[in-house]
Amino acid sequence: MDVTQNLPAALTAPPAKYTQATKNDETVISSDFETFLKMLTAQMENQDPMNPIESSDYAVQLATFSGVEQQVRTNDLLDGLGTKLGLMGLSDIAGWVGMEARVAAPVMFDQTPVTLVPEPAAGADETRLVVRNAAGEVIENTVMPMTTDPVQWAGVDQSGNPFPRGVYTFELVSSGNGRHLSTDPVQAYSKITETQSSDGQLWLVLESGQKIQADTVSAIRES
Repeated sequence: MDVTQNLPAALTAPPAKYTQATKNDETVISSDFETFLKMLTAQMENQDPMNPIESSDYAVQLATFSGVEQQVRTNDLLDGLGTKLGLMGLSDIAGWVGMEARVAAPVMFDQTPVTLVPEPAAGADETRLVVRNAAGEVIENTVMPMTTDPVQWAGVDQSGNPFPRGVYTFELVSSGNGRHLSTDPVQAYSKITETQSSDGQLWLVLESGQKIQADTVSAIRES
């Protein structure tokens, strides 16, 4: 039975390189603020008595610096939060190891049926399944039923002999009124062997050795 799971919220976050605020950052902010006050005092002491600076200008300078200080602190907090969300996402998908992901990627065939999920092009009245081996050679090109329901690929030739164990890819060729419409990769269920976090992205390693982004998975089921 398929167990479709929603991807963690962290998966939809844009790539980012996260850093965490430190005490040194706070020290620098404090030092800069003291320097700003000294400069403001010097400015007041050395202003032209015949043309004094408006008090509102001082208020604007102080507000501007306070705004920059607050923005720096906010950015530090967001960076720390981003790190936590990234770790949470990796923790969530760690439970996917050993399960099967539905994704358009090469599949490791171990001589047991492979579940395919075809998506015919709009307007198609005929679809053909094209199967290629690891060398890119076409080993099967057969007519498929017009359906979006999961189908089982038995992995046997015309004589009923199973194809060799190995990595295979699947394409769906859609035609309408005798015209070619599109050739699209077919989603299939592949076993997940490892989860990774790299460059702000969450990755899955499939049994075929293929490495895919976790947010390209459309469904998960028990192996």
